Formats: sequence, structure tokens, C-alpha cells
Amino acid sequence: SCVGLRNLLQGLSFCVRYYFRHNHLQTTCLYSKIKPEKCHILDCSGSTCTHMTVPPGSILPWRFFSCKEGTKVPSKRKQNTSITSSELSYKNLLKSEQENWNDISARYKAMTTRIKEKLEELHKYTFNSGSPRIRFGENVYFEENGCIFLSKADDADEGNVDILFSTEDLGFSDAFIQRIRISPDQRYMAISLKSENSEEATCIIVKLGHFPVVEKVIPNVFSFEWATNDVLYYTSQKNLKCQNVFMTTFTNQKHTKLVYTEQDARFFVDIYCTKDRRFLTINSNSKTTSEVWLVDCRHPFKLPTLVQARTKGIIYHIEHRNDELYILTTYGEPAEYKLMKAPVASSGMENWQLVYALEEKTKLVDLEMFSDHCIMFLKNAGHLYLSVISFVSHSVQSIKLPTWACEFELESHPEHTTGTCYFQLTSPVHPPKHFAYSFKENNLIEQAVQEVPIITNCHTTRLLAKSKDETLVPITVFHNMNSKELHRKPLLVHVYGAYGIDLNMSFKEEKLMLIEEGWILAYCHVRGGGELGLSWHKDGCQHNKLKGLHDLKACIMLLHELGFSQPKYTALAAASAGGVLAGALCNTDPELIRAMVLQAPFVDVLNTMMKTHLPLTIEEQEEWGNPLAHEKCMNYIKSYCPYQNIKTQCYPSVFITAYENDQRIPLTGILQYVQKLRKAALDHASRTSKKGNRIPNIILDIQANGSHCDSSWEDSLNEVCSLYCTHPQQVG
Repeated sequence: SCVGLRNLLQGLSFCVRYYFRHNHLQTTCLYSKIKPEKCHILDCSGSTCTHMTVPPGSILPWRFFSCKEGTKVPSKRKQNTSITSSELSYKNLLKSEQENWNDISARYKAMTTRIKEKLEELHKYTFNSGSPRIRFGENVYFEENGCIFLSKADDADEGNVDILFSTEDLGFSDAFIQRIRISPDQRYMAISLKSENSEEATCIIVKLGHFPVVEKVIPNVFSFEWATNDVLYYTSQKNLKCQNVFMTTFTNQKHTKLVYTEQDARFFVDIYCTKDRRFLTINSNSKTTSEVWLVDCRHPFKLPTLVQARTKGIIYHIEHRNDELYILTTYGEPAEYKLMKAPVASSGMENWQLVYALEEKTKLVDLEMFSDHCIMFLKNAGHLYLSVISFVSHSVQSIKLPTWACEFELESHPEHTTGTCYFQLTSPVHPPKHFAYSFKENNLIEQAVQEVPIITNCHTTRLLAKSKDETLVPITVFHNMNSKELHRKPLLVHVYGAYGIDLNMSFKEEKLMLIEEGWILAYCHVRGGGELGLSWHKDGCQHNKLKGLHDLKACIMLLHELGFSQPKYTALAAASAGGVLAGALCNTDPELIRAMVLQAPFVDVLNTMMKTHLPLTIEEQEEWGNPLAHEKCMNYIKSYCPYQNIKTQCYPSVFITAYENDQRIPLTGILQYVQKLRKAALDHASRTSKKGNRIPNIILDIQANGSHCDSSWEDSLNEVCSLYCTHPQQVG
């Protein structure tokens, strides 16, 4: 085993799913109106499912689930078969990096095996604890290991289940189940399958019964909902954009037609079904503005009707109860989420009436509507709460949840008349626990489930760091209570700070492993994220991006001042857009950390935002600004952009994971960043050739499988082990 500083890079782990769909912050999904698209069915893996439930004639060819042509790293070439010098240089550079990584990873096979065994053991215990359920009357639908199962809600025999669908049996072992929707009469089930190498999903419609049969396959689908028992609405996805809504029927006269098209490239369209199944909502959202159209489920063939025309800076989402629309919106002051209502027949903004307003610096995580109640899932100062609104007594009850909890996971309840709300609570080091809130009993119940046989004495501490402008920035810290001399323990700092998205603090086996081995984990909730509400995001985007950098620096300095590790034992981890702040700190204050791990990082903001032909550039202007239109904006981005500010100095060791199939973060930009960073570090070392001078390791691992958002458990496991084992002696 490694000792001392040799352990530093062993903990630089980061899961592939850390921040998926970061660019669709305001999209609406079935049970979350305010956070990025989140699936009912999570990707799980384990033992092979061997049950055959679909007739042989229904087996589908793999071509339906292969990567869509063009989802690889974009090439400048068109139909010309000649290879340009730039393409040749790119291929040579890619090959060189892959050979370098293969050489490095081969040196640590023994350590990799040991860590994989430990993680697999933890995964075996925690695998079944977090599988969300879809409760539909007396039936419960759930997914495990690529299979969809049906059981009875009151059936105590866990083995008494029916298998409705299996990716393995259909020959789609490389695809995972992303989402599921059951028709109101439970005769049909719509499933989205996704390859780990592409962001486009394929929708499979299965007719349920004694022998489930595949009825239809729809490629390139993002969201979908049943309007009636046999009418399905869905959005199509192309080049990371969703702008078309279609309707398809499963009646005797089957047909498909276009229902809605969004013309503005800044807007992303998805579909949601209100809890009482009265309306489908067609939600067109940019990062700051939204517009909703209603489809009456009683008359699904009628044209959609507009709720309120889009107004710049106003976001709103719709629920329905008793012929009234309940509107979750930023309309009015302060510009935080409020619950309002209006009659269906006169839904314009002038008729919106306030029902409930959030307290200052409170984050609305989720909202669930019931026939007589509404539950809001809230975060305030790092703690989780429920606010239960009674439409009968017109009262609001606040319930504080266990202090260890950091994340909610709401389970699906398609029937709005149910008297219980089911959800899960988790933290980076606590496997999901199932809870239920009973409206009748007016209490919170921790459901009796098999306890995960993991014992850890983990202590949770919440701190506030004072930033450059005196703003207090929250930090959540985890460490083993039995650890002594914390100033000598390795520290792994996490940061994101973009798109109004919270740091992902759901359970990960590798985080628990780190705690058990004496690590300290710190999560810095800097501005630009959403931990303290919409204003927290606004105060860290566009011309305020440097505030997030100042926050991160203040957080790390406070941790060290309080005795949580020290710079030479500290590592910084970030993914996707979190790479902006992490990379910026690496340039401005490299002495604060000894290592940095980036996952699919966004490190060249300026050049990316000046390329309007890229699929997300126009949409991203609301987060980063438009450098082509404003010189002031260009200069501001240039002042913090990680790639633009690399200089000759002593850098920490850096480990970067990138993906060949990443449509959001082009691989070429990461390759250029790595080359420039290496040159700067080597130039500094050659100029200051002192005895014992340290040359940092700058390593790039390019994954052939996986995309920006997704990967299988096995791929994540291999990646974690690689991060744990890469050049520990150099980092030390």
C-alpha cells in the first residue's frame, strides 16, 4: 500500500455522471420543474439478466442504437478524402497521448486490481439501495442491471417479480435505460435507451401483457410523455438541440405528426405531464427565459395553447389542480422562485396570484404536486428541508431533514391522489436511504429497508469562507471522526460554479473509500452554482465569473487555516464547466494545491465562445457572455480563461480525462491545453534548475468509450482506478 504523499493521486476520483446535461438548466422533467433533466431510471449494472421476456420476432437490430453519424469529434473535413496537415497533426497528437497513457497505466496494474476489488465490494453492498421506483396503483416498476421489473407494492417476496424488458436479451448490452414512462392504463411502456458513446437516445415503445412486444422504435428522442392511453408526445434531439415536438398514436390508424417547432436557437424544448394528467406542457427554455404551451390530454389532437408569451428574464413552469394552473416562476421581486396560480382560462401574467414565496438564499430543488398538497424540497445554508403546503387548511409546514443529508432523489408517483410522498436522501458518503412523508399522519417515516453493511465514523462540518468582497461562501466538509492530525491528512476539494447547478453530492463508493482511508473531502459551493438560489448563480455568471474564482481561493485558504490539511497534501477536482474555475485557480494560485483532476473540462472559454458554428455557443452566451459582440466581454473572458492565462511557473500535477465522443467539449481544445500547460511547466523547470526541483506530471487519458454525460459502471470503475493509481510518487 502507498503511504504519505504517495496517496495523493489515489483519491483524485471523479464519476463520469458528475454534471450531466449542464447546458439545459431550465428544462422541465416529470418530477422536477427547476433542475436539469434527471431520469426516473438510473444506469445500473451488475450480474447479467438472463430472463427472456420478449418474443424472438421482436428482437431489434443493433443499428437502431449505434452512435448517430457525426457524433464523434467534429472534423473540419467535408467530403474531401485528402488529409490536411492539421488533421494529420491532430491524429499524431492523439496517438501520442494514448501511447503515453498506456505506458503510465501499465505500471500500476497491481494497485489498480486492489482498488477495483475494494470498490466492487462497496458497489455490491450499495447497488440496490438507490434504485428509484415508479409507483402506479398497486404496481411498482423499477430497473436493475438493464432490466425493467414489475412487482406489487405490498408484496413482501422480493423474488416475486415479472421482467418486462431486458437490454441484454435484446442484444443491447452497451446501452443503458435512461427514462421510462407508463401509459395511464398501463398497456404501454415507453423507454429511452442510450449508448454511452452518444448523447442521442432511442425510444422503445413496448406493449405490455403476458408477453411484452416491441411496438415502435423512435431514434434521437430526448423527452416523451403519454397524453392518453395510446397517444405519445416526444421531442427530437439533433446536434445537442431539441426544437421539435411530435405526436405519435398507437390506435388502429397509427400516424405521427409535427406539433411544435422552436425557432430561437437559444431555446431548448422538452415535455412534461402535469401530476393530475390533465395537461402536457411543451416547455421552451433558455437559461434565463421560458415559455409554456398546453396540450389538453382530454383532446390530444387539438393545437397547443399558450400560457404566457416569453418575457426576457422570466422563467416559469406549470402544474395543474382543480382547473387552476400552479406556476413556479421567477416573476416579481425578489427574482427567486415563487409559487403562483391563475385560472386555466385566463393564464396571462396579469392574473398570476402569489401562493408561496421562498425565503432569501433558499434553493428550490424540486416540487411535487398532489391533489390537496404541494411539497417543496428546499436547501438553506446547506441543510435540506421540506415545505408542505396544504391547499385545504392553507397552511405551510416546514420539516428539517437529517443533518447528514445533502441530496434529494424524488421517486415517481404517477397518481396525484396518493397520500404519501416517497423520496431518497443521500450524501457523498451515505448510500441512499428511503423516506416517506404521510399527509394524513403529518410525519416523516424512514422506510424499513435492508441496511447497507458499511460502518463509517464520518463527521460532517459546514463552514463559511469570507470571499474577496466579504460574501460568505458555504463549504461542506467530510472526514473520519477517528482521524488525528487533520493537518497531515490529504484533502480533496470539489468545485463547479456554473449554470446555477449545485455541486453533485450524491453517494459515490469511491468517496466512502477515501473517508475510510483518512481523506478529507470538501465541497465548495461557490457563486455561479445554485446552492443559495437564483441570485447566487446570477452573481457568478457573465461579468461576475471572477467572483467564483475568488470564492474558491477563499474556501481553500480557510480549510488550511482551520487545520484541514495543507497545500502540499491538497488536490482539486472539477468536471465540465467546473474546469473553468479549477483551471483559473491553477494559473493564479498554483501554490494552494499539489494536484488537480479535471473530467471533460471546459478550459478554453474564449475560443469556444467565438465559434458560433458550434452547437451550444449561442445558447451559452447567457452564461459566459458574447465576446464577438462586446470587446469588454472578450477582455473579461480573456482575464480568467484557463487556456489563455497559462504562464511559465510551477504548476501542480494535473490529470485530465477526455472523451473521443464528447460533443460538448471538443477534444482538440483539451489537447491544445495539455500541450501548452506542459510546455509552461517544463520551461519553468529548465529556468529554475534547483536541486530537488519538482517537475509536475501532466497526464491526459483519452477514453474511447463514454461521452460527456454518460458511461457504464465498469468504465467509471476503470477510470476511478486509473485516477487513484497514476504516478503517486510524482505527486508526492
